[in-house]
Amino acid sequence: MAEPEEPIEEGEPKKKSKLPLLIGLVLAVLLGAGGFYATWSGMILAPSQEHAEEAAPGPLPDISFVPVDPIVISLGAGSKTRHLRFTSQLEVTKAASADVTMLLPRILDVLNGYLRAIDVGQLEDPAALVRIRAHLLRRIQIVTGDGRVRDLLITEFVLN
Repeated sequence: MAEPEEPIEEGEPKKKSKLPLLIGLVLAVLLGAGGFYATWSGMILAPSQEHAEEAAPGPLPDISFVPVDPIVISLGAGSKTRHLRFTSQLEVTKAASADVTMLLPRILDVLNGYLRAIDVGQLEDPAALVRIRAHLLRRIQIVTGDGRVRDLLITEFVLN
């Protein structure tokens, strides 16, 4: 005959030990602290002495700045008359400083012509200043000749 099945007694599940978790946590903290100290103190990942000497700043390049007279340009027509106040400086080599100063009237003419021709909507766009600066710099370099003007620094660009 069939044997009666005995009810299976479910005992309490064995409680897992938390010792491995605790040991892993302590080791992680110790290794993290040791790694931080080794990096912070310069034992590892520290720049070599030769590299530290190379990082020292060298002498400044042979440049000078030529101020460009401020320009006030009227924008728009009719009752929407607005003005742009533009001031800049030119970064030039010291040897070309006198040549660029002599050509300032031509540079002012190029700046006036370009800034009057540009759309007011483009002037109001904050991202357009980089593009405008690049266009102006290229036009100035054409007027002064290659190698004289290194950069155009816009010191004032006020639209009112």
